[in-house]
Amino acid sequence: MNTILRITRMNLRHPWQVAVAIGSTLVAVTLQLLIPQLIGWAVDHTQTAIGGGIAGAAADEALRTSALLLLAVSVLRGLFTLAQNYFAEAVGHHIAYELRLAYYEKIQRLSFSFHDQAHSGDLITIGMLDLEGVRMYFSTALVRAVLLIMLIGIGACMLISTDLALGLLTLSFVPFVGWRSSVTQLKLRHTWLDLQDRLSVLGRVMEENLGGIRVVRAFAAQPYEMLKFDHASKKALGLAHDRVDIRVRNTSAMTFSFLFAMALVLWIGGNKVIAGETSVGTLTMFLTFMMILQMPVRQIGFMVNAFAHASTCGSRLFGLLDLDIAIKDAPGARPLEVSQGTLRFDNVSFAYNGIENRPILKNISFEARKGQTIAIVGPPGSGKSTMAHLIPRFYDVTGGTITLDSQDVREVTLATLRRAVAVVQQDAFLFSTTIENNVAYGDPWAEEQRIERASESAQLHNYILGLPTSYKTVVGERGVSLSGGQRQRLTIARTMMLRPSVIVFDDSTAAIDAATEQRIRSAMRRFAKDRVTIIIAHRLSSLMHADNILFIENGEIVERGTHQELLAKDGRYKALYDLQVPPGDDMLPKQEGGS
Repeated sequence: MNTILRITRMNLRHPWQVAVAIGSTLVAVTLQLLIPQLIGWAVDHTQTAIGGGIAGAAADEALRTSALLLLAVSVLRGLFTLAQNYFAEAVGHHIAYELRLAYYEKIQRLSFSFHDQAHSGDLITIGMLDLEGVRMYFSTALVRAVLLIMLIGIGACMLISTDLALGLLTLSFVPFVGWRSSVTQLKLRHTWLDLQDRLSVLGRVMEENLGGIRVVRAFAAQPYEMLKFDHASKKALGLAHDRVDIRVRNTSAMTFSFLFAMALVLWIGGNKVIAGETSVGTLTMFLTFMMILQMPVRQIGFMVNAFAHASTCGSRLFGLLDLDIAIKDAPGARPLEVSQGTLRFDNVSFAYNGIENRPILKNISFEARKGQTIAIVGPPGSGKSTMAHLIPRFYDVTGGTITLDSQDVREVTLATLRRAVAVVQQDAFLFSTTIENNVAYGDPWAEEQRIERASESAQLHNYILGLPTSYKTVVGERGVSLSGGQRQRLTIARTMMLRPSVIVFDDSTAAIDAATEQRIRSAMRRFAKDRVTIIIAHRLSSLMHADNILFIENGEIVERGTHQELLAKDGRYKALYDLQVPPGDDMLPKQEGGS
């Protein structure tokens, strides 16, 4: 009920559209209730005219008058029904627009820890199907409830007051049809939720296949993928058949009960007409009302289902909208002010989801000043990328502090912090737009010269000029039209556009050849003079030039120093160096000197 009340309050934020929709419903129902009476009156009036021997012209006039009245009432009813449907849908679409923006904005603000656990297919389902269920609430549940209450309530009073026996017979099918309709729709709703889950699974299978289509082709795994998709499809198909069976069986039962009730009204009413207890017009009015009432009564189930569907969909949607944002501005947070540009980790510890007995980082401490380059190296899973994600507060530390110019990153605004700290991600994600827009994503109004300088520093400018439409070339979905190295260089150019105080390269040159990486590093030396540079890499040639190298293992710093100092220690770093550089090969040290 809390969810229903919340959705209702949201609809009432558009009062004049709601008022017009409800008002049009009331007028349309009133006019619809007049139609059986007009038809009954026309039959009686015509029968009286014929039985009284009135001339044909008078009988024609009576029929014409009745027909015109019926036509006028029907047209007016149609117009008000049109207004009801239009404004009811308008209210729903206004709500959908507001919720869509709120949902999308929430998704943008939710922390990495949320997205680590949530599946994108499930989020799309909530943002589309569940939001649609909430949108339809006003027109399919609330307005329909007003319509049915008036139509059945006022109609029942009119019929029973006219003839108690015929009135009860006319309404006899209503309880059964209303009950079966409600049961049917609730069953269909339950199976729809199951079907929605199965379709979500089907969507995830398809999404995963499309995302990894090159792997599928490379391993000739199409038959396996088809079997997997076919298995998920058959589960959805079986449930769809069950839904058809439920709908057909119950529709047949409701139709039979309606026709049986109509036969009883015709039989009992016909006897009353023969006995002179009622008129043909009155019997016609009862039969006409039954025909009018048939479809609205069947909609009782749709109405019940709409309330239940809105409640279920709203619960899921509001459950996400009401989630507390783990990473947000602290009360009283101030803008970050960078002067010296000193980054400091002070006994930093971190565990995902606050699981303290499984720490990823333990007591990490180091300092980096403006113009310095800090390199982080270590085995996979040692916590290197986690360190990069803690600086811009993609996650919050569970112990210790990270400061920038003595300002705790948790006490400054996220907007200013993330302008000051840029992370070149390991996953080189590109948008399906032009190369120019991808490079300038962080500053869409940047001048063309800045975009070109950033691309030149990333060793991408000459390649872009060779394309048919240069910087206006549209890259494919996720940048599939570019090679892995080109995508990484483009993300480096995108980051260099921002001019941050701290720049983190999270293994962002792994797909770039050594010669191109050397040229990028040379271009970066000018860029790095006014900022802290942190390089995370597995390839030692990417970080040998750093002022300080941290070797991370099991979340702890086990070695630190310059390249030469760490070689002299003959420890883990030296062992990794020996694995990457054959004995007697001095090519890497020469590269270091040339950088």
